[in-house]
Amino acid sequence: MTEEFHRIRRLPPYVFASVNQAKAAARARGEDIIDLGMGNPDSPTPPHIVEKLVESVQNPRAHGYSVSKGIPGLRRALAGYYERRFNVKLDPEREVIATLGSKEGLANLASAITSPGDTILVPNPSYPIHQFGFIIAGASVRSIPATPDDNMLRALERAVRHSVPKPTALIVNFPSNPTAYLADLDFYKELVAFARREEIFILSDLAYAEIYFGDLVPPSILAVPGAKDIAVEFTSLSKTYCMAGWRMGFAAGNERLISALTRIKSYLDYGAFTPIQVAAVAALNGPQDCVADIRALYKDRRDVLIRGLHAAGWDVPSPEGSMFAWAPIPEPFRELGSVEFSKLLLKEAGVAVAPGLGFGEHGEGFVRIGLVENTQRLRQATRAIRGFLSAHGVKPAAPSSPSCKPEPV
Repeated sequence: MTEEFHRIRRLPPYVFASVNQAKAAARARGEDIIDLGMGNPDSPTPPHIVEKLVESVQNPRAHGYSVSKGIPGLRRALAGYYERRFNVKLDPEREVIATLGSKEGLANLASAITSPGDTILVPNPSYPIHQFGFIIAGASVRSIPATPDDNMLRALERAVRHSVPKPTALIVNFPSNPTAYLADLDFYKELVAFARREEIFILSDLAYAEIYFGDLVPPSILAVPGAKDIAVEFTSLSKTYCMAGWRMGFAAGNERLISALTRIKSYLDYGAFTPIQVAAVAALNGPQDCVADIRALYKDRRDVLIRGLHAAGWDVPSPEGSMFAWAPIPEPFRELGSVEFSKLLLKEAGVAVAPGLGFGEHGEGFVRIGLVENTQRLRQATRAIRGFLSAHGVKPAAPSSPSCKPEPV
């Protein structure tokens, strides 16, 4: 009776646990910790969305069980967003389902389509649910490069030739968490052509669709002709509208995959609270200036962070999208590894970051830094980091105004 349950045995120890424990202990001692390790938006949800929630929750008829696949008006609103933003037409009845955030949708679709022993192709490093949703469902995961370039495409070709059984699905995530890479439509065209040829499903995580900083506006994979034959895409209101705790997301695309997810969810939940769904309609159909404001806020924070780190002597590439910077560990600390470096940075600088190892073995050597504090706190953080690095022999950079143009992938 003491043996671990089968699915629990397949999950490794939580990489972030020791850093989180050190963070909690420091705060218990009264220390001021600047937490850049989480991906939790710190800005309030736009007022018109909150007002719609308040209005809806006062209606007693909205207090009962909802609809697992999402109320019709919400599915129509998501279809309207896709047509406006990506020029993609979706059938709200057959090609759209509301989820309790994109994470829940990904995990439940993994359970719906996975047989024990299936092989799934997952970028490494990547957001943990991308691999562990399938590992929990009984699949084997094969890592591929996380960059949207020929390296990934060549790795996919090798994976098909050398995997037994043949891979059944591929995960992609652009703008990506944690690496902040973006993909363009030409890359998606090659990906869709590959997947159709090899009869492999694509699951695209587009949770950061509206958080971008340059000329490349993140496209939807569903904009590629024929993509809906093999692809489903997950989106979320969490970052776009600062609605992380509301837990509202979507899956859209391939009718067979949407049907499978719908059937699984019909056994597991009754959908999000109806007033939250009504407020989500207001978010998607209402004024969108708040989205541009949120994007500008993250861009300002990115610029402050990257310039401050550069001045401190830490050369971190400027992210082109998402709400994270993917930072190589400074040379004097690389032998420590990402977990021990994160703990040392917390101890000596009072700044918490996420160790790259938590996003896969190829995340080792990096830490993820979230743009989740205001610019004043980010400046405070970079000053503390500068003192920390200087104490360990890292010289500050010569005064300059470094470009925030992202490095090419």
